[in-house]
Amino acid sequence: MESTVEVEDREDGIRVLTLVNPTRRNALDDEMLDQLDAALSVPSHVRAFLVRGAGGTFCSGYDLTVLGPPTGDGRLPDDTLMGFLSRLERHPLPSVAQVQGAAFGAGFDLASACDFRVGTPQTVFCMPPARLGVVYSVEGMSRVARLVGVARAKAIFLTAQKVDGETALAWGLLDECYAADRVEDGALELCRTLAANAPLAVSGMKEVLGLMSQHTLSQEQLSRARALRTAAFQSEDLKEGKAAFLEKRSPRFQGR
Repeated sequence: MESTVEVEDREDGIRVLTLVNPTRRNALDDEMLDQLDAALSVPSHVRAFLVRGAGGTFCSGYDLTVLGPPTGDGRLPDDTLMGFLSRLERHPLPSVAQVQGAAFGAGFDLASACDFRVGTPQTVFCMPPARLGVVYSVEGMSRVARLVGVARAKAIFLTAQKVDGETALAWGLLDECYAADRVEDGALELCRTLAANAPLAVSGMKEVLGLMSQHTLSQEQLSRARALRTAAFQSEDLKEGKAAFLEKRSPRFQGR
């Protein structure tokens, strides 16, 4: 079965977006990102998004085959991903991530870009870029740090530790933690609550809260961060990290 995003508009004003990529545990690829991006354009009756994964897994990350050196025009391999996540985060409509199973890498960031996250005790968050040789994006690290604070964000990114559902609830990664047989009902109920409120009030307050949470870096700081990311994507360590992941072995990094 090919990867796709199933889009369902329900009568209660909820647009359900389901990631379907069974051979890669719902890993995102560029075609799925295009479909998700298109799904952000909604008819007037849609008032909230529910983002989920098929088959009991939320999203195992981003397609590793596209991770490589920057293109000749300076684009980084994950620029398309980061552009979509920023658009989702800033979308006027509120969004809920139904996080069951793994939310790794880009899946973690996808959940973080939603306004609310609902999961189970079996939910597992993990950010593995340090094990792959990637310097993650400023936007993605900022999203996580706003949820859990800088100290816990350091633990998440620098150790690549796994965070289970109950810990995620205590840290603020999850807003609700349900038994597996109740999580879909809980996520949908939250979406219905959001969809029933005044659209202009919801979108207006969401935008203001987003402005309040911003800690804008200077252009010089952003350029420095991009240079660090570019160097990582050009490194031998990234090649080794990808190979080790695919071969299911421990990486042998050289720092170059």
